[in-house]
Amino acid sequence: MTTRLWLILDHVVALLGVATWFAAGVTLALRRTRPAFAALVAAVLVTLVRVVTVGILAGRGWWFVQEKVLLGLPMLVAAGAGAVLLAGPRLLSALRGRGDGGSAGGVVSVLTAAYAALAGLVVTFLVGYPLTWSTALITISLVCAGALLTARVVAPPAENIAAARVAPEGRRAISRRRFIGWTGGAAVVTAAGAGTGLSFLPAESVTVGGGPGRSSRTAVSVADLRGSGSPAPGGTVRRLVLTAKKATVRLPSGREIEAWTYNGEIPGPAITATQGDLIEVRLRNADIEDGVTLHWHGYDVPCGEDGAPGVTQLAVGPGEEFVYRFRADQVGTYWYHTHHASHLGVHKGLYGTLVVNPRGGQRADVQVDLTLPVHTFGGTVVIAGSDGRTEHLAPPGTPVRLRLINTDSDPHWIVLAGTPFRMAAVDGRDLNQPGEVSDVGLHLPAGGRYDLVFLMPDTSVALVVDDDRDGGLRLHGDDPGEARVEDDLPELDLLRYGAPALVPFDARDADRHFTMVLDRGVAMVDGRPAYAHTVNGRGHPSIPGQLVAEGDVVRFTVVNRSLETHPWHLHGHPVLILSRDGTPSTGSPLWVDTFDVRPGETWEVAFRATNPGIWMNHCHNLPHAHQGMMLRLHYDGVTTPFGGSHGGSHGH
Repeated sequence: MTTRLWLILDHVVALLGVATWFAAGVTLALRRTRPAFAALVAAVLVTLVRVVTVGILAGRGWWFVQEKVLLGLPMLVAAGAGAVLLAGPRLLSALRGRGDGGSAGGVVSVLTAAYAALAGLVVTFLVGYPLTWSTALITISLVCAGALLTARVVAPPAENIAAARVAPEGRRAISRRRFIGWTGGAAVVTAAGAGTGLSFLPAESVTVGGGPGRSSRTAVSVADLRGSGSPAPGGTVRRLVLTAKKATVRLPSGREIEAWTYNGEIPGPAITATQGDLIEVRLRNADIEDGVTLHWHGYDVPCGEDGAPGVTQLAVGPGEEFVYRFRADQVGTYWYHTHHASHLGVHKGLYGTLVVNPRGGQRADVQVDLTLPVHTFGGTVVIAGSDGRTEHLAPPGTPVRLRLINTDSDPHWIVLAGTPFRMAAVDGRDLNQPGEVSDVGLHLPAGGRYDLVFLMPDTSVALVVDDDRDGGLRLHGDDPGEARVEDDLPELDLLRYGAPALVPFDARDADRHFTMVLDRGVAMVDGRPAYAHTVNGRGHPSIPGQLVAEGDVVRFTVVNRSLETHPWHLHGHPVLILSRDGTPSTGSPLWVDTFDVRPGETWEVAFRATNPGIWMNHCHNLPHAHQGMMLRLHYDGVTTPFGGSHGGSHGH
């Protein structure tokens, strides 16, 4: 079973544990001997099963079980053992006809175990990783408070207490009960207060990943890290004006939508260049009240051109403009989009494509070259080139290149039917010796790009997105018949695709190593409490930054504890995929800027820090980023004059 399935199974077992412990406590309080005994046995068995599921998950990684092993299970096992010792013998006697099995101590102990089971589950869902002293103290305090309140509720009736006062032994018992109540209450209040106080301690501003801390080097502002003012020899200047404005746009289906656009188009104008050209884009904002920027997704521009509001620039408000300038040294398929309130802006249409061809013009081996952004409007997936066409003619034998760009926040399932093909490039970077494949499906992460190449056959070729047989793209050869699309195709595993090759560094000897555990939990996001998407238990902007120095080899371990997919995206740097769930990458070196970390997965990636700046490092499911899942990579000695809030209340 996958880690995701074990996580789900563990949650189910934990819920069953809560239900059975409460059932045992309630039936015991009602003097229902047989149901109480059965529920108690069931609760013990479920708890033992829980120990097994947690043990298996521990083998998948400490991140998946930390709060369970250190808090939840010890608390439950201790309370459960006390419940069995106090309530079990009386219930067995009652089943043999001696007494009714009920006692105040037994009821309190069983319900305390129920509170412990519930508390452990709540900590997993509301706090997650990492477990802190604050969480542990508050949780234990709440369980103990529940036990004390339960003891008062199920205490002997007043007439029994009055009778007990007559005898010296009774008076001493009452005194002991009161002493325990007062001291227990004081301990609970003290522990809860300490835990609450600890929760307000400020977090460190940056982590160093095992490397040195900040140096005393002269500071450099991101405002000074701007692009080249001239093209490479033989290159040219590509100038473009993009005006962000609201517009009514007609989709290829004929449906009209109210959109946010660049130049009144969706997607925005396609930007094409030749390697070495200088790209200069003047961004103007006509009427987007929240403000806009341009982020060059996957393109390693100088930091001052990155378009991250509050970090590399201020958002461009209505009536304002900003000029981006950088040299197109990277060949490949990329895209651009707003990075201010992008969970809204990109969804509404503020995106476009960027393609850089090798020097000498378009790739010589390609005659049909289609750039195909995939975007969802109102539940309808649209895939089409800048001309909006979904049907194309290509003579048999024609070299074809399809550049797929996922501009959504969720992954897409892509099937190319009717021809064998090769995956020539991923995220704009060529693969080494990609082999020909057919009858496979492709998982395209949010923000990711795949370049598919093939020779056009005599028959038709179909590009199908998310199993929508009526949508997608069609290429027709001499035979006008439809390509057959197979069901239940296996996924092409890119970590085993292509041939190995040398890489420019040894990631085993990284200068810094950062672990990011992705989860859900209650956290502060932009100054407000929220049920957030978290990194190491915190939400933006409270997540400590990651400090690196220029030239460092940096390693990331990215762990997904949640039940949602998180497409991880680092600005300004491609990362090399090292392993997934401990299994090394054995195919072509896979350099990506966005990689999907699915539920229960653990990815290891690495890069060399060669692009100084302050860079966003976030989930590219843009609503997730808006809900807290983003942080920053800081180069030592680089500062920002733009406030660092990344759009303030608008989030990502």
